Amino acid sequence: MNGRMKTPVDKNSPGAGARREAILLLEAVLGRRRTLDEALGAMAAMPGRDRGFAHLIAATVLRRLGTLDAVLEPYLRRAPPDAVRHALRAGAAQILFLGTQPHAAVGETVAAVRTLPKGDSFAGLANAVLRRVAEAGQAALAGLDGPRLDTPDWLWQSWHAAYGAAGARAIAAAHVAEAPLDVTLKPGLDGAGWSARLGASLLPTGTLRLAADHPPVPDLPGFAEGAWWVQDAAAALPARLLAVRPGERVADLCAAPGGKTAQLAAAGAEVTAVERAPDRAGRIGENLARLGLSAEIVVADAAAWEPPAPFDAVLLDAPCTATGTIRRHPDIARVKRVQDVAALAPAQDALLAAAARMLRPGGRLIYAVCSLEAAEGEGAVARALASGVALRREPFTAAELDGLSQALTADGSLRTTPAFWPERGGMDGFFACRLVRTTI
Repeated sequence: MNGRMKTPVDKNSPGAGARREAILLLEAVLGRRRTLDEALGAMAAMPGRDRGFAHLIAATVLRRLGTLDAVLEPYLRRAPPDAVRHALRAGAAQILFLGTQPHAAVGETVAAVRTLPKGDSFAGLANAVLRRVAEAGQAALAGLDGPRLDTPDWLWQSWHAAYGAAGARAIAAAHVAEAPLDVTLKPGLDGAGWSARLGASLLPTGTLRLAADHPPVPDLPGFAEGAWWVQDAAAALPARLLAVRPGERVADLCAAPGGKTAQLAAAGAEVTAVERAPDRAGRIGENLARLGLSAEIVVADAAAWEPPAPFDAVLLDAPCTATGTIRRHPDIARVKRVQDVAALAPAQDALLAAAARMLRPGGRLIYAVCSLEAAEGEGAVARALASGVALRREPFTAAELDGLSQALTADGSLRTTPAFWPERGGMDGFFACRLVRTTI
């Protein structure tokens, strides 16, 4: 498998401007550790097609960074400036993974190099190296261990420890492909009917998965009338497993962008969504308005906020390194560091303790993270229980995970990885554990 991306590329329209923006995106992520979304937000105004192509190039480079560097290394006698290296990566990605015509990939990338500071001095190098890559073609990938090369050492070691050698390799291999678009239907709507309308497949857990060539999200049937919301199949599981009943008082902590809030509200719960960032809290309100759902939105730090009365149930999707979403956000593998795992632990611990205090005796808590790192999932729960917090485990059952029994761990937690459902396009990596408030 050569790892070719499925995304269709218009090989004729985008020019040197799109390639230059791709280089700048890579500088922002790899040089300044900005997320790709942040870098895209700061991108210069340009036609939508060029913007999309720049994003695609940058995402492909981030996804296949180690492989691209291994391909380029034999052609470089000395290290070029970072911006030029990014340009070479971008050009090679177009040739090897995006199906761009070699003459366009080489010519337009070289033109982009000329626009960089002192770029004229490196245009000849870029031209020579990318021509060599084009001449080699797919043979340049022969013998390269892509999953290992494209995974930072700390993540490879972490996944080996948590999932074993085969599991770590399967996760890394799953990151080659772009994540599909999943949507959650409002309860009561006909899944089969909406699958047909959206050109989607109905997954065993009830999520709809759209084909790769779907129209823009706002143009899809049902978007304007609020029939569904975008939510990865794995991300939909924690709220489903909380199993709220109509009229229950439920808190959704760290609630943005609001998919889980929507699930809880659609199930009939009286939901309080707590989000510390005002702009992200505003997005929750916008999403709920489109869906015709309601919830109380509180702008506050959930670790310090005190509700007026105890809740029947709490959903805590805690801040984490988000390494379970690398398929969707390939920049995460490059901007996160091993020290970030330890740095986030105090926040996770404080939020878990606060969530326990918000519950009535016997109330349910789902703790979840979109991380593959055991310290942020299993480790956080273990730390909380060892601290004496008034919680006990209540394992999930196989019946609750019908259609996804492989996600049930030995202690009754939920653990998904991107390697699950390979024949269906995978899913995000998620951990979730159910806890119950004990009497004081």
